Amino acid sequence: MATPPTIVIVEDECIAAEDIRRRLVSWGYRVAAVVATGEDAIRSTEKAQPDLVLMDIRLKGKMDGVEAGECIRTRLHVPVIYTTANSDNETLLRAGVDSLGIVTKPYDDVEIRTAIEHALALREVELRLLRTSLAV
Repeated sequence: MATPPTIVIVEDECIAAEDIRRRLVSWGYRVAAVVATGEDAIRSTEKAQPDLVLMDIRLKGKMDGVEAGECIRTRLHVPVIYTTANSDNETLLRAGVDSLGIVTKPYDDVEIRTAIEHALALREVELRLLRTSLAV
């Protein structure tokens, strides 16, 4: 049996974090960590090496979700899906430039599952292409 995909959740609201954690587990995903700041997101991603990060755009602390997501994508090569309850257009544009999607809260099961499956499928294709190019 294949190992279930691993996801790190970055959400600074406890109730929302627990809600999405429960949903992901019920859908068969493994949640490696639930963290509340951009700095913790980077550390947890380095440690857990997840398949995907679900990143709230607005976070407490010095670093917002877009900054943390950019670091995770460029330095750690882990895909990021952003989540938001309400954000200004400038932030949404910053997040959307290099992301695999933006999912709005409250979460719609079909929307978030589709975004996750799409991101994981793209990651698998990228990994296969990388392995093929290294084998040549």
